[in-house]
Amino acid sequence: MKVLHADALDFRFEPRRWAFADDRRVEIDAHFAETQRANPRLWNGRVLILNDWSLNAGIASGTFLETDYASFRAWLDWGRPDAGVMDCFASAVVVASDGAFLLGEMAAHTANAGRVYFPCGTPGLEDVRGGKVDLAYSLGRELREETGLDIAQFSDEPGWTVIEGRSRLVVFKIVRAPWPGEELKACVLRFLQDGGDDELAAIHLVRGPEDLAPSMPDYVAAFFRARWI
Repeated sequence: MKVLHADALDFRFEPRRWAFADDRRVEIDAHFAETQRANPRLWNGRVLILNDWSLNAGIASGTFLETDYASFRAWLDWGRPDAGVMDCFASAVVVASDGAFLLGEMAAHTANAGRVYFPCGTPGLEDVRGGKVDLAYSLGRELREETGLDIAQFSDEPGWTVIEGRSRLVVFKIVRAPWPGEELKACVLRFLQDGGDDELAAIHLVRGPEDLAPSMPDYVAAFFRARWI
């Protein structure tokens, strides 16, 4: 797993067919029907997946294509076989004024139930602006939808942390909140209790290595290891 730094992002949207989705359509539809029977709240919307990318002169760039969630879900569930794409998304690293990091625990009805990670989400067509895939906008949108927090209230660190793994690229933006961890956590919990987004079941604060847990994906652990070196 590579941990890199980018000064800026420049990703484009290029509509094209995804051969994996076309060639395995019957299998994909059967798999998603079974998945929906186990979790009826899953919705087969449209998502964006990374087709190619590079990092040159401090700029991470590449192209995204569009597909249906059923195809994307099948690709993930089947071990992310070589299909010319990567799972790519932006992750909001919210740091409280006392240094605590804010993470959310996914609810039981979600595809990643029990997993603990930074607010994030697969980009969609709503994140395409002027032919560009605006991952900064996607990050702010996901943060607001999941936690009720407005990224405009925070100050951000320059650049992006980029973590590349097998068939996955995560871009992290570090943003600093003006409140201590417990106050920030309480704010998000009020949002959830008042009928906000129900994707999160709990909020966790990470202050040091002792707070890391197996429920956190490997790319989250990689981010913290690089941050704490």
